[in-house]
Amino acid sequence: MSDLPPMNGQPVPQGPLVLNLQYTKDLSFEVPGAPQIFSTLREQPRVDLQLDVQARPIEEGGNVYEVSLQIRADAQTESQTCFIAELTYCGIFTVTVEQQVLEPVLLVECPRLLFPFARNILADVTRDGGFPPVMLAPIDFVALWQSRRQEAVGTA
Repeated sequence: MSDLPPMNGQPVPQGPLVLNLQYTKDLSFEVPGAPQIFSTLREQPRVDLQLDVQARPIEEGGNVYEVSLQIRADAQTESQTCFIAELTYCGIFTVTVEQQVLEPVLLVECPRLLFPFARNILADVTRDGGFPPVMLAPIDFVALWQSRRQEAVGTA
């Protein structure tokens, strides 16, 4: 994560949040009942989603972080599992903000930037797996972060 090259001889200005790199860290798609599921599926499967956001510093005391958006989609009918999709999509961010706003930047703003890409990957893999694409609705990362903080306060 070196400095950006100068543009027209001038250094490139960096804001408080820079997305340096994004990547798929882990992707799994499983159809436990294949191939029979495709001939016996009579109804639209119910898709249960689980979502988590994690952030960790890349180097101790630095301002570069890996933020991971973890999504699990379980599709089921009354009698069987149709598919299980798991995705961990990450970004490497340089964050230069005050300490008191670091957590919401890492757990709200960073996943907002990653979400559209993760959403496309999940839709593509479910469609390519033979099912209707899972189209995630927009996520309220502020509410997710606030509920996570409430849980942390409740368990402390």
